[in-house]
Amino acid sequence: MRVRGWRRSWQERSKMERIDLYSRFTISCIPWFFALAWQGTPFHQDIRHEPLPLALGLALLLVSLAQCLLSNRNLTASYGHYLGVSVFPGRRLLAPVVLLVVAVGLLAALAGVDGVRGSGLLLMTLNAPMALVITRVLVVPVRRFLIESLCLTALLTGALAAAGVTGGTLAGVVPCSLFGCVLVLISVRPSAWSMSVMWQAEQARGIQARLAVAEERLRFGRDMHDVLGRNLAVIALKSELAVELAQRGRPEAADQMVEVQRIARASQQEVRDVVRGYREADLNTELAGAQGVLSAAGIECTVTGDSGEHLPPPVQSALGWVVREAATNVLRHGDPRRCLIRVGATADTVVLQVENDGATPTGTAPPPVSAPDGPGSGLAGLRERLAALDGSLEAGPAKGGVFRLTATIPLATVPPGTGEGRGGGGGGKPGEAEQPRRRTPGARRAPVSLRPGAMVAPGVMVGPGGTGLVEE
Repeated sequence: MRVRGWRRSWQERSKMERIDLYSRFTISCIPWFFALAWQGTPFHQDIRHEPLPLALGLALLLVSLAQCLLSNRNLTASYGHYLGVSVFPGRRLLAPVVLLVVAVGLLAALAGVDGVRGSGLLLMTLNAPMALVITRVLVVPVRRFLIESLCLTALLTGALAAAGVTGGTLAGVVPCSLFGCVLVLISVRPSAWSMSVMWQAEQARGIQARLAVAEERLRFGRDMHDVLGRNLAVIALKSELAVELAQRGRPEAADQMVEVQRIARASQQEVRDVVRGYREADLNTELAGAQGVLSAAGIECTVTGDSGEHLPPPVQSALGWVVREAATNVLRHGDPRRCLIRVGATADTVVLQVENDGATPTGTAPPPVSAPDGPGSGLAGLRERLAALDGSLEAGPAKGGVFRLTATIPLATVPPGTGEGRGGGGGGKPGEAEQPRRRTPGARRAPVSLRPGAMVAPGVMVGPGGTGLVEE
């Protein structure tokens, strides 16, 4: 059960999290590898098999392993310091520095008793600073790290010289110790730099997605303003006029209120149209909108195939909804880099496919997105809309690691003007008859017996046809 839980948690991680975890794991393994390779190899031939040299060598190996533990413990803090997420506490370097001094002392003692040959001594010299510099290289700038590496080399060289190491062995200590520090510099720091760049790119992609959503909200706000602004202004003027007429005892006040009622109902219908997306409910508009939104979010979106201009309005409307919901799912719940939208139409059938390479690692479909209005939500709502046209919807992972959504509508069973037309109530039941976009309550309006052009107030007269008032 624990293995299954770990595997599931690993699969649920994002790509960036897995790359970051792999990078940290690799850096954590470096000191252990060098400790076992460079500190353990001399035990085979280079260290004299006598009690004192073996004891000093074993103590030095244990100190190196303790350094590895501290290096792994400090790696997260140093990594966060390099990425700018947190500040590395300086007190955490106290124990590694003390262990380094102990390691240098044990190495000098081992060389002083002539317990190790020159090649083994140089390998131990390579390993001595590794655990500390792996942490230090992510905390300080490169110039300061190089200066500290020179000081550390001077410390090792001085300690071994004081222990009696001379000649070529002492001369080899300098390049060996510098090589270990430079090796850490060119391996650990570029890895951390690459991760910082990738995280910044991921954050930029998230910002782009949020900007795309914000742009869509602004567009929706503009549509609402265009729909309600003028009508509310007219309602306010007509209601004020009705109040004036009512205060003067004029019967035309009722006609003005009927006009206010008509405009209010028309505005209500227009608001429904905006919310349901039927102001721009054609396939070409939705394809262009999806391509623009996905491209703004950093996703390469390609639209191919038939333009769909010759399709019946109900089919265009239904496929437009499929494109909108699919683009929303890709933007909010996937992690794709590319998206392909393909429209194919024959004499009998039209097929719309949306593919993206952001299928989840577990192979499940992205969570459905709630529709703006209507009885269903997400994929379930799309199936209801397509069912009204005898269509079908399939969604799921496909070969090649892509997530594919396929909508199919038979054209032979779609008579013009039926199903979900442009003016249809998107939130109605499937198969419900199409309703007109605006319904005027003429049957409820009280009869008005005013001739056209009659003055009912200063500067206001009856409009043409005998209904409504206009300013003179």
